Amino acid sequence: QVHLVESGGGLVQPGGSLRLSCAASGITVSSAVMRWYRQAPGKERELVATITNADGTTNYADSVKGRFTISRDNTRNMVYLQMNSLKPEDTAVYYCRALRSLHDYWGQGTQVTVSS
Repeated sequence: QVHLVESGGGLVQPGGSLRLSCAASGITVSSAVMRWYRQAPGKERELVATITNADGTTNYADSVKGRFTISRDNTRNMVYLQMNSLKPEDTAVYYCRALRSLHDYWGQGTQVTVSS
C-alpha cells in the first residue's frame, strides 16, 4: 500500500523560507514522477514542480521559478520542496503526488501560510 505524507508547512512571513517534505512508503521515489501541487482557497489545484524518475529532470511553474527547488533523497525515499522568497500568494495547501505506470497517488497535504 502506498502512502505519501507531507510535512513542513506552517506560518511564515513574506520573504521567508520553508522546506516541505514528502515521505513515501510502498513506492520508491526514484521510480516515479514526483510532483508538488498547491491549492489556494477558491482556486483550482495547480502544478508547482516536477522531478522525473529517469534522470531527475526538474520543471517549475512560472510563478515559482527561481524561488522553489524540488529535490529527492533516494536513500531516505523522500521528496522535498525548498521554498524561498515566499509571497502571500504562495499561501495554499501543498500536496505531493507520485505517478508510476498507470498508478497515481496523493498525500493529504500541508498548509503553507505566508503572512505578516
